[in-house]
Amino acid sequence: MAKRSGFWSVLALTAVLAGPALAEGETADTVVATVNGTKITLGHMIALRESLPPEYQQLPDDVLFRGIYEQLIQQEVLAQSVKDLTPRAMATIENDRRGLVSGLAIDGIVKEAVTDAALQAAYDARFKDAKPQTQYNAAHILVQTEEEAQAIKAELDAGADFAELAKARSTDTGSGANGGNLGWFGLGMMVKPFEDAVVAAKVGEVAGPVQSDFGWHLILVKETRIAEKPTLDQMRDELAAEVERAAINARIEELSKVATVTREGEGLDPALLKKADLID
Repeated sequence: MAKRSGFWSVLALTAVLAGPALAEGETADTVVATVNGTKITLGHMIALRESLPPEYQQLPDDVLFRGIYEQLIQQEVLAQSVKDLTPRAMATIENDRRGLVSGLAIDGIVKEAVTDAALQAAYDARFKDAKPQTQYNAAHILVQTEEEAQAIKAELDAGADFAELAKARSTDTGSGANGGNLGWFGLGMMVKPFEDAVVAAKVGEVAGPVQSDFGWHLILVKETRIAEKPTLDQMRDELAAEVERAAINARIEELSKVATVTREGEGLDPALLKKADLID
């Protein structure tokens, strides 16, 4: 609805009209209009208001009330004039309903699952047996061939400055402009051959050449440190997402076990998804 021009034209036409005064005790089921026996409620109006862009929600109450009021009436009049919905329209309505209602189910699962106790349990499970992790502060020079890497290594062994060579010769322009610096990183953040070379390297010495999918690296490990264990607050968002996924998957599995599901579409040609004419 918000994408169509009707609502905005209604607002323009009714900006000077005041909305009806409502008595105390109105509910979502309060009928505000009836079109050929179909009721439009205060709940419908509130839901429509919440779907509008923020700039329209900030309009004066009387203007917004009248605009939504007239829009819903006009929509119902128009909707009742359509006697036969196309398969596309029916499929869209059913998909929208399915998406909305399943989203409500997920909201309920998440609200129940993501508690302080659950987050603490997830935090303890991840870190109670965790060993101290080493972090590395390193720089590299990346080139395309082993021969070029060997030539640069010879220059470094002869006393050339690593940062200056990185700026001049590294194909990793991002780190090269900063003297090859990669900053601090932990295990699992770099590709395996690079990581293995970093772990084996001595601080202050140039390791390599080492080949990865990106090319050939010369690596300078500047310093190492033991990483501090993150706090629960630092991990809260990540742990919440983990708890959410686990709770949603568990609920889906639970419901699926007692649901009667047949999969008639398993053998269909996936290319059928492109046949838009089927729902015209």
